[in-house]
Amino acid sequence: MISYEERTKDYAEKIAAFQVKQKQPYEFKRRYAEVRIKEFIRECAVRGLNCHVSVGGLDSITLLMLIRSMGYTSSDIPGVSVSSLEDSSVQTVHRALGVERLKPYKNKVDILQEFGFPVISKEVAAKIELLANPTEKNKTVRHAIITGETGEYGGFRKGTRMKLADRWLKLFGGYANEEEGVDYCVPPNGVKVSSQCCYWLKEKPADDWARTNNSVPFLGLMASEGGRRQKSLMINGCNYFGKSTTRSAPFAIFMRQDILTLAQEMDCYYREHIDRFARTSKLRPDEIMPESIIPAAYGEIKRDFSGKLRTTKAQRTGCSMCGFGIHMEKRPHRFDRLRERNPKEWDFWMNRCCKDPDGTLYGWGRVLDYIGVGWRDEVFDMENAQLSFDDIDNEED
Repeated sequence: MISYEERTKDYAEKIAAFQVKQKQPYEFKRRYAEVRIKEFIRECAVRGLNCHVSVGGLDSITLLMLIRSMGYTSSDIPGVSVSSLEDSSVQTVHRALGVERLKPYKNKVDILQEFGFPVISKEVAAKIELLANPTEKNKTVRHAIITGETGEYGGFRKGTRMKLADRWLKLFGGYANEEEGVDYCVPPNGVKVSSQCCYWLKEKPADDWARTNNSVPFLGLMASEGGRRQKSLMINGCNYFGKSTTRSAPFAIFMRQDILTLAQEMDCYYREHIDRFARTSKLRPDEIMPESIIPAAYGEIKRDFSGKLRTTKAQRTGCSMCGFGIHMEKRPHRFDRLRERNPKEWDFWMNRCCKDPDGTLYGWGRVLDYIGVGWRDEVFDMENAQLSFDDIDNEED
């Protein structure tokens, strides 16, 4: 068995080598991505596997277009998505590019009522969910979440990143008060946090489709985005063939500027070959081919005052009821923009999507109030706030 020290040294060496690649110029990274794509396709063929692109927002749309620009058609490598979760402008681009649409296994309301709200981040939500559902099996992990102290596998370390940030321990750590001898708050009724939504809405439908079609995914992930996948991408690299997971993340070494540069290039490619895409599109009879693969929800890709590329509207898109990262957004945040775009939908998600045992209706508003995110007052200067590029780099972690 590899010791903790040996494993740590191996990980450190892999991360250092990965970070060297992250510092390379854009031209190197694009060529590197294309090489990794071809390698993954060849290796999958040897193993008797098919490939597909898991398509969501701008990053994965860009990946799909890069693969198309390399000569691979939808018959070779299809694009697959649970499109209904995305913004309507994203769905339009999916249809234009002939992406195969899957259906979620549960509806959003049932997920919020049964499991809880996706808030803070997927990693933090999963930890809070473990605290709220204690078992003997997860006792060691729950102890690490409260204290940061690991067991034998973790080298008996203290102060690890397993520990919830104090901000969230104060609000959600009370589930472990008696067992750990701490004095944190227990959230009120209706403020149940969960990481289950992605699983039922898109992960399981996509996994089941992949299993049925003997197919493994290309993913538009970047390590520079951080989060729970960052370390895995750095250690395992772009192409990974594991016992239970096989995937390719050709953009793993990309930074945000790289992906936006490539998105602009792929947008030009799309415009030059729009007739070809029109022949394989899945647009409705009343729709016309969009002029750009950059969904309207993102606005345009332009340079800000410092010369960096930005999207002029949303920096990210996703499910309209997702709250991951909402605490880091300056107002107007995603729910404010939903209020402007669709007041009735906003009112439903904020106030009426769930029900207490006594019949009282509630929604995201109760959760946002508890974690200290404003939402009740209207924010009127929506357009100017969307274009506040300088605020983006100064967001709180």
